[in-house]
Amino acid sequence: MAEDSNQDALVGAGTLQEALRALLPRTKEELKLDLSENVERSVVMLLQQSADLFYGGRRSECLQTSEAILDYSWEKLNTGVWQDVDKDWRRVYAFGCLLKAMCLCEAPGDATVATALRVCDMGLLMGAAIFEDILIKVAAVLQMHLLPGKRPAQGPAQEQPCIKKARNGHVSIPDMRSEKAVPRLHCPSLQYFRKHYLIPQRPVILEGVADHWPCMKKWSLEYIQEIAGCRTVPVEVGSRYTDEEWSQRLMTVSEFISKYILNEPKDVGYLAQHQLFDQIPELKQDISIPDYCCLGDGEEDEITINAWFGPPGTVSPLHQDPQQNFLAQVLGRKYIRLYPPQESEALYPHGTHLLHNTSQVDVENPDLERFPKFAEAPFLSCVLSPGELLFIPVKHWHYVRALDLSFSVSFWWS
Repeated sequence: MAEDSNQDALVGAGTLQEALRALLPRTKEELKLDLSENVERSVVMLLQQSADLFYGGRRSECLQTSEAILDYSWEKLNTGVWQDVDKDWRRVYAFGCLLKAMCLCEAPGDATVATALRVCDMGLLMGAAIFEDILIKVAAVLQMHLLPGKRPAQGPAQEQPCIKKARNGHVSIPDMRSEKAVPRLHCPSLQYFRKHYLIPQRPVILEGVADHWPCMKKWSLEYIQEIAGCRTVPVEVGSRYTDEEWSQRLMTVSEFISKYILNEPKDVGYLAQHQLFDQIPELKQDISIPDYCCLGDGEEDEITINAWFGPPGTVSPLHQDPQQNFLAQVLGRKYIRLYPPQESEALYPHGTHLLHNTSQVDVENPDLERFPKFAEAPFLSCVLSPGELLFIPVKHWHYVRALDLSFSVSFWWS
């Protein structure tokens, strides 16, 4: 019996290797990055050596070389400010991840494949696109190989989470009777939306626009666990990103669900502002870019799509963004306040460059002795429910608090 299972593992590994090899160039000469002079020649030679080892079938030595590439490029990625990191070093890091993942998959066993998938995710998170987004394709093959029944246990929760078990918490529902509501429209025409809301930059909730999106019927805690559970993502830990104790940690979606949604940790965990749909194209098939985005100046591939997934009580402090935004609610509800850009002075933005787009005011518990003008600043508010789309005009200040287990999708467009 043990012999049969070993044979199955070898067959599975052989099939996996064939699928992965089909994604790679046929020759080692084609597996080459065109890099600037910012990348040392010794590193370029190391990349070439690793490709030679891989195509020469010397996988153990290739694995060691790829880890050396990752160690060196990791230092480059973590020196100075992220936005100043040369993109070529991110490509070098992605190259190291690609070869390490390929070498790991030479050994049969789902635990090894799961490790290779984590390596791919690190390449997608920290690296840059190489060879026509090959890491996305490799990760998709690895994920298909790790069928739900075969995946190794992810974190302390071994069973599939049930949405009924998700903690509700003790989240206060705001009293909105004295607040001016965001207007609502049902499927307005492009021309009407452009004339009455886009050009004058007025917030509005669009109803009926996203009802047909597959995510509105398909997505649940169980579905997200099944599709994305084994994928590694960055999770914000802390009440809000302006707090001193706020941090980010890498973990699988399963670990995130187990720790921060099913259980009651002392910290708040939030999968926030993450381009999950580039990482997992299968989820992207469940959403649609709103037609109204075509009214912008940019191309469709310039639209940034982010996921916001977390338990009740997650907060995005009052802040503004440099692009137009459609916020689509898929699961749960969110309480949102919106302040126009001309009220910026009364919202007391932070003085530092890093937080200049974020208010110092705790919106629902303001210190009016420190921030007296805030009490007079006019605003609109709403509770955004599943299926609704909120238009947040560029530079409009917005504060967001989740009232339930929540999944939102934002579309930033020019």
